[in-house]
Amino acid sequence: MDQNLYIKNKKAYFEYHILDKYTAGIKLLGTEIKSIRDGKANINDAFCTFIDNQLYVRNLHIAEYSFGSFYNHEAKRDRVLLLNKKELKKLSTRGEEKGLTIVPLALFISERGFAKLEIGLAQGKKTFDKRETMKERDTKLEMDRAMKR
Repeated sequence: MDQNLYIKNKKAYFEYHILDKYTAGIKLLGTEIKSIRDGKANINDAFCTFIDNQLYVRNLHIAEYSFGSFYNHEAKRDRVLLLNKKELKKLSTRGEEKGLTIVPLALFISERGFAKLEIGLAQGKKTFDKRETMKERDTKLEMDRAMKR
């Protein structure tokens, strides 16, 4: 079992300013956790939404388990996120504010073997902020290359 699994959503860090971070458990089926442990998950298009006072993650793609039979899961079904009531209430009130959204940042396996999703309360970046991020990344890359020489 690979304990160092860490699937990061790089697109979220480029598109949004992250204000708060939370770690949430995910309610999964047996074949889903096996597929995640194989590293066959994609969170780039995923987003979080509230349905009946529960937080769901939508468009989280977990590939079908290769050794699964007719018990296999749907690849892009809605999955419940497990958080404390206090955290859910805080996220629901802050998420309703204009310009704020809840995005998945990373998917990983905890030390106890459970799948966890790191979510963040985020605010969208403007175009000039994105250009600034690209400039910072390029200058950091050039400095690293210069230090290697």
